[in-house]
Order: sequence, then C-alpha cells, then structure tokens
Amino acid sequence: MTKWARARYQPCLPIGPNGTKITACEDNLNVSKEAAKEGMVLLKNNNSLLPFKKETKLAIFGKAQIDYVQGGGGSGEVVSVKPISIYEGLKQKSKKITVLDYLSDYYKQYVEQQHANGIQCGMLSEPKVPTDLLKKASSETDTAVITINRYSGEGGDRKSKGDPYIELSNEEKKMVKAVKDNFKHIVVLLNIGAPIETGWFADDDRIESAMVVWQCGSRGGLAVAELLTGEDTPSGKLVDTFAKSIDDYPSTKGFDESVYYVQYSEDIFVGYRYFETIPGMKEKVVYPFGYGLSYTTFEIKEVETKLKKDKISCTVSVKNTGKYSGKQVVQLYYSAPENKLTKAAIELVAFAKTKKLAPKETETITLTFNVKDMASFDDLGVISKSAYVLEKGTYSFFIGDSVRNVVKSEYEYVLKKDVVVEQLSSHCAPMRLRERLLSNGQYVKAENVDEYHETIDDPYDCPYIPPKTPKDKKYLIDVYKGTISIDEFLSQLNDSELVELVSGHVRFGISPTGGMGDVREYGVPKVQTADGPQGVRVMEDCGVKTTAFPIATLLACTWNTDLVEKIGKTVALEMIENNVQIWLAPALNTHRSPLCGRNFEYYSEDPLISGKMAAAMVRGVQSRGVAATPKHFALNNKEGNRRGSDSIVSERALREIYLKGFEICVKESSPLIMMTSYNLLNGWHTSENAGLIKGILRGEWGYKGALTTDWTTKCTHYREIIAGNDIKMPCGEQESVLMLLDYCNINRNQIASCAKRVLELILALD
Repeated sequence: MTKWARARYQPCLPIGPNGTKITACEDNLNVSKEAAKEGMVLLKNNNSLLPFKKETKLAIFGKAQIDYVQGGGGSGEVVSVKPISIYEGLKQKSKKITVLDYLSDYYKQYVEQQHANGIQCGMLSEPKVPTDLLKKASSETDTAVITINRYSGEGGDRKSKGDPYIELSNEEKKMVKAVKDNFKHIVVLLNIGAPIETGWFADDDRIESAMVVWQCGSRGGLAVAELLTGEDTPSGKLVDTFAKSIDDYPSTKGFDESVYYVQYSEDIFVGYRYFETIPGMKEKVVYPFGYGLSYTTFEIKEVETKLKKDKISCTVSVKNTGKYSGKQVVQLYYSAPENKLTKAAIELVAFAKTKKLAPKETETITLTFNVKDMASFDDLGVISKSAYVLEKGTYSFFIGDSVRNVVKSEYEYVLKKDVVVEQLSSHCAPMRLRERLLSNGQYVKAENVDEYHETIDDPYDCPYIPPKTPKDKKYLIDVYKGTISIDEFLSQLNDSELVELVSGHVRFGISPTGGMGDVREYGVPKVQTADGPQGVRVMEDCGVKTTAFPIATLLACTWNTDLVEKIGKTVALEMIENNVQIWLAPALNTHRSPLCGRNFEYYSEDPLISGKMAAAMVRGVQSRGVAATPKHFALNNKEGNRRGSDSIVSERALREIYLKGFEICVKESSPLIMMTSYNLLNGWHTSENAGLIKGILRGEWGYKGALTTDWTTKCTHYREIIAGNDIKMPCGEQESVLMLLDYCNINRNQIASCAKRVLELILALD
C-alpha cells in the first residue's frame, strides 16, 4: 500500500499469509498463552503436589473456574474472542487428569444465571458449596482446586478497610473451610489483578499449593491447565510485595485522606524498598518481591563481577539441578552506603532470564549496568542540590532469585569521596508536602517551596508564509519525500489550521477514541488511536474480536523483555490490520499501593522493571511502523477524583520512583508519542506542567516525540500548548485558543512547535 493508505481510506484488508486474517488468529492466541504461562507465579508447592500426577481426579470449587476474568475494565478492556476458562482449560487435558464435571456444572449454571441477570464477569458473589456434591466429590477423589477471582477497572479504587477485593468474603471463607474439611490435597488458584491477602493459605499446611495466575488473557485457562499438568514449568516471579495486611503498606494510611490530594509521605520507600529497609517490617511480608517457585531447582553461581570504564558486569552460571525443564530469573541487587542521604537497604539494578534449561543443563549470562544507576537524587542540597550523586563508601552486590534469596558478591565498588554524577535543575518541587520517611522508620518535616510554577520559552520560529498561488501549495507527502522541509510546510498553514493540528478529532473506524491530523487541504491524513494495554480495544458492535493478552502485571512477572517485545510486535499486526495507527499503551505507573484500581494496567512497584517492560513493548509495537503511547505521565496512582487529585511528592521520590520507569522507557525505546495524566503534580496538572514536560521530559531526557493529553482533562488547552503538551484529546478548544491568540495570551510559534511534533509523529507512521 502507499503511504497512509489505511489511514486515509480505512481498507480492512487481511495481512496474514495468503490473504488470511491475522487478528485473533491461532498464532496470536498462542503468543498470549505462552506469555500467560511464563508470568504465572507458583507461591506454594508443599510435598510437590504440582504438577498433578497422571489420572488425578480433580474437584474444582469456586465460581472463578467458570467466571474467568481475562483482564480489567475501562480503557484496558478488550473485546476479544471467547476466552478459555480455567474449567475449560483443564477439560482439554482429559488424557492427563479427570475433572468432576457434575461439580463444575453446578458453578456453570450459577454463573450463567448471574450473567443473564446482568451481573458482569468477576462481580458475582460466591455461591454456597452444595453439600451433596461436596460429599460425592470427596468420596471419589482426595484432590481439590479452589478458584478465587477478582475484577478491577478504570475509575475506581479499593477501600483501605474491609474491602472484599483484598479480603476473602464470608462465602469464600466458608468454601475454603468446606474444602479443607473434606480433601487431603488442595491447590489454590488466584485469578486476580493485584495483591490480595494470602496468609490464609501461606500459613496453612492443609493447603499444599497455590498459584497466582493473574488475569491472563484469551487463553489463560489453557495456560493454567498446561502448568498444572506439567506440560510446562512455572517461571514467573513477583514484581510486587505481598504483605500480610493492607495496613502494612505505608501508602494505605493516607490513601483515602482526601479526594483532593495524596501525600506521598513514604517518599522513596515504596514496595520492597519499604519492607526490606524499615525496622520491623520484614516480618510483615508473606511473599517478597522477586519470589516465585518452580517444579525444578536451580543453582546460581557468580563467575565474575568486574568494573570496566563506567559499567559493572556480573557474570553468573545457572544450572538446572532438578528433574523438570524450566527457566530461571537472575536478580542483581545493590546496597549503597548511607551517609548524608537516607537510602533503601537494597535495590534492584539488573535482571535476566535464562532460556528453558533441561535437567543438568547450564547457561552463563551476564548482567550489566552503569555505575550511575546507583546514584541518588539530592533534592535537599546536602551534597549538590538537584543532582544525582554517589556517596562515598562501599557499594555491595547481591545475586539470587528474589530480594530475600540472595548471596552477597565478593566484589565491592568503593568510592573515597562523594561524586556528582549528573547536575540538573529543580523541577516540580512540592509546596504542601508535610513529611518524609527516613530509613530508620522516622518521619521528618518536609522542605517546601513557597510557590511553584515554571514557564520555559520555546525558541521555535514559524512565520506565516501562505502559498502565492494554488500551484505553490505543498503537501505533507512532499515532506516525506524530502522535497520540502517540515518547517516550510508549517509556514504555509494559517493559525486556524495550526490549531486544527493540535486538536483531536471525533472517532472514526472501529475504535471509540478518535484520531488526530486531518488537515485535508494540505494532505495531512487523520490517524486513528485505540486503547490498550491488554490488546487492541475496538467497539463491541463493530464485529471484530481481537486478542486479549495477559495484564501488564503478569507480563512483568515473566521478567522476560524479549517475550514482551514479541507481544508488542503481535499487537502491532492487529493494529495494522484494523487500521489503527496509534496504540494508547503501555501504561507504566508505579504500584504505589494495592488499593489503586488500575494497577492491572501497570507493571510493578519497581521502576526498573516498569521501565524495561514498557521499553520492550514500545520497541515491539514501533518495529511495525505504528506508534505506542507510554502513559500516564505521571503519578496516576489513584483513580478516585483522578482529574482533580494532587499528587504531593518530594523531588527525590518523583525522580527515583515515579519518573524513573518513564525515563528508562524514553531512553531505551524512543516512543513516538506519550500521554500525560489527569492528576495534578505538586499543585499543577501534568498536561499544563512546563517543568515536567519541557524541563524534565524534553530538556533532561531529550525526548523528541509528541505528547497527548488523556481524554477529557479538566485543563485549559492554551496552557497545555504553552507547557508543550502537543495535542488535546479527544478534541481541542479551537475557538478559545484562536481568541486568546488575538489577545497575546499565546503566540503562533508555541502552537506551531506543538503542531510540528504532531506532524513528525504522522510522518513516522506507515
């Protein structure tokens, strides 16, 4: 096809081999299934109950076996082909195990009736366990599977007290007790989107095995079945800390303090940085960060760790010492000296995943990172104000397969004096932060600025030089061909046409989210967007079913960036076939709290994991000539009043925790477009925040791509343009911007600067 043919004419032509349709084809569904298997985390497996021995009879309890939740709701929801439930997946393994159908039929009838009554998937209450079927099943087998599910979606959070998402309901507790009273061998499967309480099975010897299968996409039930029957071996590792209680997370206390703001008082101590550092908190952990079991065993040995120039390389050998083939994740952590700046006790600095190793097979892998990756941001000026610094002292390293299961390296990195790694400027400083947590568990009064608002000039110059005659008019394709510069092209456009370029357009095609571009007089096509990040989201009534991939948290639990990049390439093919040029994903906000209802769309509590996974996804998508859109930039860690809630945070926590993943993604994958968030950051909406956009994103990180607002923000279009937020979606405030242009509140050059980046985005698309 010619350049932009799909964007212009919307021809839904199949792109598979021999003219076949590729959307939701079997190959794509298999990619989803393989990812699902690799991200499921085996939490417990006493007495090697799993994998099930051949001819095992299974009594499956719980509505979740039928009422399978493939993913979350809202913009992350996918109109997909019919997913394979846990029950259906296990039924496909009838040559290996036997499912007691009469018990599952009871749950099937209940679920179908509830769905017919309008109750959506994942929102059903747990039915009573039928006494007669319970007795019959226990007389035929001693092995039971308990299924638990949870639904979560955009626009709603969980509660800090008595939330049925986090705690078992009374009906679920009764089911668990009934199963424990009647069966010798019990497996728990958690079909969830965020951590829930797990002590009820972790501390109970009556429950031998447990696996968090997450919300695992179109073929999740089949993926579960293949792991339970031993066709494959679990290799997922947790990317969040599972604590005993929601009250154990430091973010819980202030999560619901106000609908208008959130105090990020825990500072840099998020997730394992909190639990592994703060005195007395280690014992609050049920399953630590990085944890995950396998059917086989591995031996990790350090071969050599060395410094070369400014990089440290750690080479390890990984040997499969067990009886099953499987993959292992190697995690490298560091501990920095604490002198003038408070520090986390341990931080992830690199990771790698092996190939599938046969029993007795060994693989040697090398993990490499820059010394500056261990630097801390000094927002107090104790060493150098607004700089990344390495404090003098000894930096130690730890190698293993979880934050708790590590061995100290013999190698140490020693600094005799403090080093300024990168001198920056202050941006987005807090005005109303009350206190900050230190490593000793004490809170200290925070330092604030009296007032924060940045204006950063844009040097772009775009005079209006209209074509002298119609024949002199140039088109965007001429820029693509190189016969005219983009600056010359923009100079032809009048003010109204420039504003058109920085304003979104109503939907067309199969997606409800609209598009951008569409200045037809100059050959600018309208390019279409579609939601993510679990797949390409289309309108339900358009007749197209796409592939639902596992949720982002599960993908992060694979610790496999190559696999995530492969998913990105697969998503891109479904975009192309359905005439979508811009995918509004991946999402990589930090799992600050399990209470955030949108965590299923995000990767991890750790910024390194989040950044590496997002970068891999972006690389995969953009390798096919379409665009990915990392979001929500930044600190969208709560859904309640998300358009009006102010995230109040220190500059250090902002840099080291909440922006670090975005920084990694930008520098390692060069996204063509990104999306700002709804919320305020230290008093200013992110889409109007020049310090965030021009100061950090473009100035410090060198980001060259476009920037879009989230849909229907509460912000003012002309202020977004001045801040460098290039396009307002799903539509702009064109009349208002043009009026203010006359009153000099905004100038043509500022609009043209944003329009230029929108055009550069369109030029990069096929």
